[in-house]
Amino acid sequence: MRPGDKVICINDKIDPEKSEEIRRDFEIWITKDKEYTIREILDNNGIVTGVLLEEVHNFPKFFKLINRMQEPAFAIWRFRKLNYASAPAEALSEVEELIQADELVKTNK
Repeated sequence: MRPGDKVICINDKIDPEKSEEIRRDFEIWITKDKEYTIREILDNNGIVTGVLLEEVHNFPKFFKLINRMQEPAFAIWRFRKLNYASAPAEALSEVEELIQADELVKTNK
C-alpha cells in the first residue's frame, strides 16, 4: 500500500480493554466495509505501521510510546487494498493488452 491507494476497512473492532484509550485519541473512527484513500503511511518507530486517510482527520496528540505529537493513525492491518486502485489509464491499457492477446489466440487457431 502507498499514499493515493484506495482501501476498504476490513476490521473496525475495538478491543474492550482499549476502548477508553481509542475514544480519547480518535475523535473520528473508521467504519467496516467503507472505502478510504490513504493519505500517508507512518512507521511509528517500527512499533506498528499506521495509515492516515483522506476522508478522516483527527487532531494530533502526544504519544508517549513514540515520544512525539502526531495525528493518530489507524493500524494498516485494518485495511485491504482495492484492486481498482491503479490509475484508470493503466487499467485500460491492461484490458486492451488482454483483448489483443485474446484476439491473437483466436486468429492463430
